[in-house]
Amino acid sequence: MTDTGTVRTIVGIVGNVISFLLFLSPIPTFVRIIKEKAVKDFKSDPYVATLLNCAMWIFYGLPFITHDNTLVVTINGIGFVIECIYVAIFFIFSPGKKKTRIIIELLIEVIFMVIVILITVFAFHTMKTRALFIGILCIIFNVFMYSSPLTVMRMVIKTKSVKYMPFYLSLANFTNGLIWVIYGLLDFDINLVLPNGLGALSGLIQLILYGIYCRSTKSDDDDDVSGNRSVVELSST
Repeated sequence: MTDTGTVRTIVGIVGNVISFLLFLSPIPTFVRIIKEKAVKDFKSDPYVATLLNCAMWIFYGLPFITHDNTLVVTINGIGFVIECIYVAIFFIFSPGKKKTRIIIELLIEVIFMVIVILITVFAFHTMKTRALFIGILCIIFNVFMYSSPLTVMRMVIKTKSVKYMPFYLSLANFTNGLIWVIYGLLDFDINLVLPNGLGALSGLIQLILYGIYCRSTKSDDDDDVSGNRSVVELSST
């Protein structure tokens, strides 16, 4: 009979695959940026924010913070590298002011992580208190990440069009949230269950909206209105 640990590992591996595909989903945006040698109206903020989010989850999954979360570390480690590449591309093809902003944002994130690490190591002396402290921070970041599609959902309701809310991305977001909820429930890790439960709910609402408005979406909408495009970056956990 398969034990809970084995099932959790299998679920975590599936979650890693789905999350990896989500991390790769912005590639068409960056192919366009490289071809045009300009970032235009695209924003670096989601990628810089996801970079910090991945760093926080890597820290949360380390053995001296929580037990048996290697798969959380692996996918967020991969995500961290991917986001570094995205941010580097943004930096290369951004004008001077945007480059300065990216540098400032990255410095703030580095300082924040250093402070978090120092507080965790020197102020909290048990795994339980460390996990609670880092877990709360991770939940806060994930809630912000998963609430980012609200702008797109409002646009869908307002325009009665799902043009800027691709079905497969919405499905992947829902599946990603759901699989990590299951992973968290198998060891009852509330810090994984809560934010990913909200993520799964967000994805489900997107799918419902897609079902309601997909038939009313006009096929001749302008494909080049980059200002209306929303890039949604989600954590892998």
